[in-house]
Amino acid sequence: MTHTYQVTGMTCGSCEAKVKSALLTLENISNAVVSKSENSANITMDKHVALADLQKALGGKESKYQISATQHNETAEQAKSWLETYKPILLIFGYISAVMLLVQFKNQSFNLMEAMSHFMAGFFLVFSFFKLLNLKGFAESYVMYDVLAKKIPVWAYLYAFVELGLGVAYLINFNPIITNLVTLIVMTISIIGVLQSVLNKQKIQCACLGAVFNLPMSTVTIIEDALMIAMSGIMLIVHFF
Repeated sequence: MTHTYQVTGMTCGSCEAKVKSALLTLENISNAVVSKSENSANITMDKHVALADLQKALGGKESKYQISATQHNETAEQAKSWLETYKPILLIFGYISAVMLLVQFKNQSFNLMEAMSHFMAGFFLVFSFFKLLNLKGFAESYVMYDVLAKKIPVWAYLYAFVELGLGVAYLINFNPIITNLVTLIVMTISIIGVLQSVLNKQKIQCACLGAVFNLPMSTVTIIEDALMIAMSGIMLIVHFF
């Protein structure tokens, strides 16, 4: 994607070179065509870079070079970039939710416990599938942030199979108490590392879809894990009470 920005403060060819060099230091910027005469910069990005990050690269708010958006809406671009980044997860959740609702529609009455069980079956089966496509790649990413995998690296390999087992267990309704208890424990351990990474603003790859998609660690990952924790917790409460 290429966007045009207005850049003020350039007075000579040297200024053009400085602005271009500064912009090219940013990750995800592959090219920048800077013009002093037009006070502009055409910037080619692999992924959308926020305007604030562009200004920071030029020296911050106090710099003689000031950059502003001209031909696109910054908020709209950020939203578009977010959708493009997380499109795989959104599609997966959409498909799983659609299948869950279709099953309930076929039953002619909505059973919340069964619906949650089917959703979790789909979630674990699909996510384990992507992890197993490149188990080594997943393990190498997962060990970077998971608290248990850091101490016991083999857990990074076992985790994909645990997810697969949980998916099958939810699908065949195997001992709901054991299945939900294992899910609650496993996902609680998993979310600890995710929370630490997001709060510390670590720019690392999320391993939720293995090494197939390059997804950044974010609040989306927290919501994903928290949803599984909440569902397993609700089903445990229902079974006990």
